[in-house]
Amino acid sequence: MINSDNQGTDYESIRPDRSGQAEAFDAIGDRYDEAFPHKEGQVAAGEWLIESLEAGSRVLDLGCGTGVPTARQLADAGLETVGVDLSAEMVKLARTYAPGATFHQADIADLRPGGPLDLGRFDAVAAFFSLLMLPRAEIPHALQTIRHLLAPGGLFALSMVEADVDDFSIPFLGNTIRVSGYLREDLHHVIEAAGFEIVKESSYTYAPAVADVPPEEQVFLCCRRRG
Repeated sequence: MINSDNQGTDYESIRPDRSGQAEAFDAIGDRYDEAFPHKEGQVAAGEWLIESLEAGSRVLDLGCGTGVPTARQLADAGLETVGVDLSAEMVKLARTYAPGATFHQADIADLRPGGPLDLGRFDAVAAFFSLLMLPRAEIPHALQTIRHLLAPGGLFALSMVEADVDDFSIPFLGNTIRVSGYLREDLHHVIEAAGFEIVKESSYTYAPAVADVPPEEQVFLCCRRRG
């Protein structure tokens, strides 16, 4: 496990490269939800958070996209919901679609200990398909940032696409993005090494509603912060 006392400094040293990522999602906008209309796994993981938390608990939707379904789902359930996304267009849409939540345009690296954006602590964090936008070298640092943001025993729900790739460029809805993934056993190891206990897992074979995005195996993990 990375020493959390040094994690903020370590995160700065890798100098995350986001060139083109935010611009791609600015251009995609509403088409993201049109391409991925069925989000049963994401909704089910959101329900796990809702059922496990008391009303009024603070939840962070990290990489919130348009706010649909997660930020809206959590806010409608009476949770104090904060969303963060790198894309200005996604944040603009989220504020429209999930008016019960609060949103910030920011990078996950901004939330590191000692970073420029301090949002306080949360009872839960959701990161649905946001970690896959990072190179593998950065993912352990991002996970330690998430652990730092969580109260002891806090909940963490995440999803990844099962794939053995690292910072790999793919065509996506008429744009190009870079993605990373793990085979399932490797993903388990990375999550557990970051200080989380996996308490529930599900997976879905998903065929997006557009031709240039191939079918994918989506893995959802419901976790708890250890310590």
